[in-house]
Amino acid sequence: MLLEIILFLLAGIVAGIITGLTPGIHINLIGAAIVSGTFSIILGINPIYLVVFIVAMSISHVFLDFIPSIFLGAPEDGTELSVLPGHEMLKKGEGLQAVNLASLGCLYGLFIFLLLIFPLYFISGVVKTLPGIIIALGLAVISLSMILTEKKKFSALIVFIITGALSLIVSGMNVVEPLLPLLTGLFGSASLFISITQKTKIEKQKIDEEIKNKILQKKRTIISSAIFSPLSLFLPALSSGQIAIIGNQFVKTDKKQFLFMLGIITMLSMCLSFLGLFLVSKTRTGSAAAIKNLIGVPDWKTFILIVIVILISGILSFLITKKISKKFLVLLDKINYSLASAITIGIIFIITFLVSGFLGLIVLTVSTATGIYCIRLGVKRTNMMGCLIIPPILFYFGIG
Repeated sequence: MLLEIILFLLAGIVAGIITGLTPGIHINLIGAAIVSGTFSIILGINPIYLVVFIVAMSISHVFLDFIPSIFLGAPEDGTELSVLPGHEMLKKGEGLQAVNLASLGCLYGLFIFLLLIFPLYFISGVVKTLPGIIIALGLAVISLSMILTEKKKFSALIVFIITGALSLIVSGMNVVEPLLPLLTGLFGSASLFISITQKTKIEKQKIDEEIKNKILQKKRTIISSAIFSPLSLFLPALSSGQIAIIGNQFVKTDKKQFLFMLGIITMLSMCLSFLGLFLVSKTRTGSAAAIKNLIGVPDWKTFILIVIVILISGILSFLITKKISKKFLVLLDKINYSLASAITIGIIFIITFLVSGFLGLIVLTVSTATGIYCIRLGVKRTNMMGCLIIPPILFYFGIG
């Protein structure tokens, strides 16, 4: 049994590398294929092995997903905010350091997760009884505070409302994997199109891996991440990027510290989704939902196995990310960045068509145009998170 677990763990890491590096391919697609029952029925695979595979794939995906998000500007849900500071660093020749910062944050997130297990175990009952109206009010207050920090408050409000309205329209279109074209358009292809039109040039990338900005001395960044990440259990509509924005409002960070914080919170959000399944039977992520469909709510022994898989796959993925990011760097230096952006857009459109069909292409086109319009209004792109915030606010208020 141990040999099988190791093999499925390694296979999961490989799958996570593929999904993480390929724009538009999300781990939810793989999870959905697994829980369809086809693999387990035909091959007679023990569901526990599939759980190991899903967990390892999910953790590996979180690490590797920062590479295309920062180097290519092709984010997924959770890493969309890394495009902003990551792209700025990339243009200055600091792309590798940007990836390393996010990856280091992910590694820290693994160990912070271990420290949070027991405290969250004792307060998990609060999650079960939390009224929906409290969740809605919390989301509304957080969103309002973000808008009020903008200089162009009205423009920020317009961006928030437009993207939220677009999300509501898309949700009623019966699109397969609707977040793929929606988020990729708003945060990915929109930025890529602007880079092409502005003929953005990036400096030669530095190979120096040393992190000189005293990230590790910023204990408040780490503490803030640990405090606010559990919001993903209390307020399941919040993405890791949104939680990072909340944390940043209490602990002001520069772009490098923000990437580090985003790495911590993105990893914690994934890990806490497994803890949430174990403690309160709630599935915040597609990976946790896949596990629940396979084995139901994990018992203590299975959860301990999940934790072990998280740690092993996380440490290995951290080392793999460092190696692969260097390869990406060499490739990026050899080709024109506008050409790379155009190729990435082409890949995004192809994958969107394969996954979400013709309707997905329509959503991608509209969301891209919306993203370009919002960016040109001159407000923070974090306001486009209205696409993920407005629908649950309406739902918990009983409107949607």
